[in-house]
Amino acid sequence: MSRSNIANRKSKILPAPWVVVAGGFHGRGGMDKANAALAACLLARGTPVHLVAHEVAPELAADPLARVHLVARPARSFLLGERLLARRGTEVARAVTGRWPAARVVTNGGNCPWPDVNWVHAVHHAWPPADRGAPVLFRARNRLAKAVARRRERAALGAARLVVANSERTRRDLVERLGLDPARVRTVRLGGEAGCRVVTAEERGAARAWLGLGGARPVVAFVGALGHDCNKGFDTLLAAWESLCGHPRWDAELLAAGAGRGFEAWEREVGRRGLAGRVRLLGFTERVGDVLAAADLLVSPARYESYGLNVREAVARGVPALVSAAAGVAEEYPPGLAGMLLPHADDADDLARRLLLWREDVEAWKRRFAPLGARLRERTWADTAAEFVGLVEAAGDDDGLRVAGCGFGAERVLDF
Repeated sequence: MSRSNIANRKSKILPAPWVVVAGGFHGRGGMDKANAALAACLLARGTPVHLVAHEVAPELAADPLARVHLVARPARSFLLGERLLARRGTEVARAVTGRWPAARVVTNGGNCPWPDVNWVHAVHHAWPPADRGAPVLFRARNRLAKAVARRRERAALGAARLVVANSERTRRDLVERLGLDPARVRTVRLGGEAGCRVVTAEERGAARAWLGLGGARPVVAFVGALGHDCNKGFDTLLAAWESLCGHPRWDAELLAAGAGRGFEAWEREVGRRGLAGRVRLLGFTERVGDVLAAADLLVSPARYESYGLNVREAVARGVPALVSAAAGVAEEYPPGLAGMLLPHADDADDLARRLLLWREDVEAWKRRFAPLGARLRERTWADTAAEFVGLVEAAGDDDGLRVAGCGFGAERVLDF
């Protein structure tokens, strides 16, 4: 930002600040991108913002109207980190609303029980553990974490004045599983990067060269965590792939981008099934965009997916995607693409049939997805953030739900 712009902003009377409590504000991960877009939108229009998070992108932190309150994540524990995030978020929210009663506070799910706006990116009450076969200690910890998350979720959402969902699937879960009043639960669809375009032949060639892919063999991509929990459905995909590799017409290669504590176990499973030559586990990579550029299809047989940003990003770039019908992003699919919606995430045989259907005419499926991709490219993260801000402002204020005052001097937390 230029010095003249900064001076102009400082010369004006600033509006009441916002406080946004989130795990992160950066370009990695769906909810982190959404929260980063919200922060960028508010800052661009001259609204002071307090960002309470574990990580904040440098470009946001550098804005003179941003105040960053970083929260540690002890031992890289999400459970411990979220407790500290809730505590710090509450402290900052009390200080800000105590000084500016018109300030807005936005939290995410169960991360901070503040009675204002809650932007929900996943519903733990609709998301069961999928860790059958995982180590006993992991299963015990996983269930403890899920129980804690559900308790926090119920408390935070029960207190919220306005709840914003990222899909109609998420909205239904909030109303049906948590009993929230439908009148205070709204939906704001997610967006994508401005300037997103269909993968060009040059980009595809460069991406395939980076991955060492030669020839005309089609490539199927999987993008998701490879942990002990199988929520993303990689076990279903692997079972389907094993059966497909015995089919004379199946010649595709599978690339799996993602890491997790179960990564080595998945490597052994690939070897045990005799798929080492047909399945490549890439591990963690920041070049997911290149993986999609090299792919002919993305597969996401997730058991629970409130939205599915990886699917949206693939389709927007011209890459067809086969996804669980229960995922929020499936709402974007028109009837003509029903063949690319998996009714049951555990059904490996059905997934294999749908993959064969796609393989029969790869180019035809690409053409069928083109109109959806064009529509998705029209909606950016800036559109999502602007709609969110407009919804919050239109909802008005409810002084009965404000928590005024704070237990310490506001100067400890803020200077605007």
